Amino acid sequence: LAPWAALLPLWIVIGVGGVPLLAAILRKLLKRDYGADALAAVALVVAAVLADYVTAALIVLMLSGGQALETYAKRKASNVLQALSQRMPLVAHKKQNNQIEDIDLTLVAIGDTLVIHPHETAPVDGTVIEGHGAMDESYLTGEPYRVSKAPGANVLSGAINGDSVLVVRCDKQPSDSRYASIMTVMEEAEKKRPSIQRLGDQIGTIFTPVALVVAGLAWWLSGDVVRFLAVLVIATPCPLLIAIPITLISAISTAAKLGIIIKDPSVLEQLPTCRTAIFDKTGTLTYGQPSVTDIVTAEGVASERVLQLTASLEQYSKHPLATAIVQAAQAAHLFLPQATEVSELAGKGLTGVIDNQTVQLTSRKKLADSHPQCLPLLPETTSGLECVVLIDNAYAATLRFHDAPRSDSPSFIHHLKPAHQFEKVMLVSGDRESEVNYFATLVGIKEVRASQSPEQKLAIVREETAKAPTLFMGDGVNDAPALTAATVGLAFGLQTNVAAEAAGAVILESTLTKVDELMHLSMAMRQIALQSAVGGMLLSVIGMGFAAAGLISPVSGAIFQEIIDVLAILNALRLVLAPPVKTDL
Repeated sequence: LAPWAALLPLWIVIGVGGVPLLAAILRKLLKRDYGADALAAVALVVAAVLADYVTAALIVLMLSGGQALETYAKRKASNVLQALSQRMPLVAHKKQNNQIEDIDLTLVAIGDTLVIHPHETAPVDGTVIEGHGAMDESYLTGEPYRVSKAPGANVLSGAINGDSVLVVRCDKQPSDSRYASIMTVMEEAEKKRPSIQRLGDQIGTIFTPVALVVAGLAWWLSGDVVRFLAVLVIATPCPLLIAIPITLISAISTAAKLGIIIKDPSVLEQLPTCRTAIFDKTGTLTYGQPSVTDIVTAEGVASERVLQLTASLEQYSKHPLATAIVQAAQAAHLFLPQATEVSELAGKGLTGVIDNQTVQLTSRKKLADSHPQCLPLLPETTSGLECVVLIDNAYAATLRFHDAPRSDSPSFIHHLKPAHQFEKVMLVSGDRESEVNYFATLVGIKEVRASQSPEQKLAIVREETAKAPTLFMGDGVNDAPALTAATVGLAFGLQTNVAAEAAGAVILESTLTKVDELMHLSMAMRQIALQSAVGGMLLSVIGMGFAAAGLISPVSGAIFQEIIDVLAILNALRLVLAPPVKTDL
């Protein structure tokens, strides 16, 4: 064979693999991203200039293998905004003059009458004017139950209809609906998501200039440019480029076996660095199932009758307490009569007519505006949630509720500082202040923010993330913007797909023990990654000394570097072969 024919395979490897790699690295350097692969790029160029094609090909193979593994490890399972947008219909069924016409969603106007067929998604916020049924609103509330609907009941855009046809009046333009506002907040949060520098790059920015100085000194003192190349080849930080992605893949695989879906591998890198923990309450630190604990009635009013009337009305409400009231009535085996003229207007509470009696469910605060004469009849305020019941505009009873904390919530909260070095723990909830404060006392959280909207939660998370890395845990679409903005976002369960999409990791089994296991897994992953990276770098430094002395050629250096890679990879695989997962709870 001609000399050029023997070199042809090496030229192909260098041309096909090396040129795109160099172009990608150059783009990063122009952006002042001096990562771990910059040193390898210098070595590749020097090898090509010196016509050492074997060494250049070996460098290309090392680089491309590492980048392929890293790309695989960082590939996300899905896209948040795509999951949100796919939920909404593109057309609406407009009813006019007893005719139904399909129109583009953008043409819907306030006051239009729309028909929602079984199992369709509500296109707008509106009010039911015909039909009885149930809708799944768990995408917003995080609660996996259906909300009954009757004439007068509110309908939220994005809710999924049940088995019955509902006719609704459009109350808001599609662009102004609650769902659209969540989309807007999500888009804004996605754009401002914190940028995370890779662990390998953090080490590489220190190691790269040191290696260049050593290689330059070896060349200058010896006058032999081959020594410069040999030092760079051995210094090529493949333990950073290969071992760390393999450690990530191993940790992701181990987490999946534990029932934890890692959607963004940076979660595993960043979780051990988080110093502020921010929790939603309902469904995260609690079971998300408030229960009726007490019914305080007015004189002459039977508690059983109050429960029967309120449960009959609450069947048509979307409020989280509605389920607790209905379940309490069912447990008492009470018959629930049909409610009519159901209305749930902002600021006025829930009203309806049952057995020719007008029943109104409201709060203590709203009662002060609508029926101030009833205030002296109310019992003393206590911790937890409450609901005031009026029958025919007269005070009838006060229902009290509590949402029990998870059995492991107190121990989990108390161990965050000593076991995981969290410096600040916050409870941020959309629930009422009395209930949130009561719950915070039970689990041992001192910093509390109650009655927070999704936008306010997002602002709080951004504010805290600017001070220190944050961990946010929650469920429901109302938590999705905050999950996206936090350094690490963890979602509980898969009842709400969008929350799962927004989070970096999803805990399939709603237990805080799994969260602690994830924390320990991330600690182990980071420790093993550092061992592989730093250990590999130390061996490379030793090899660099021999290369600088002229005792190792560039090709021998590449082989030596491959041996270091194998050791680093075997160490990285420890996460799969013997997962060091434990829990303090």
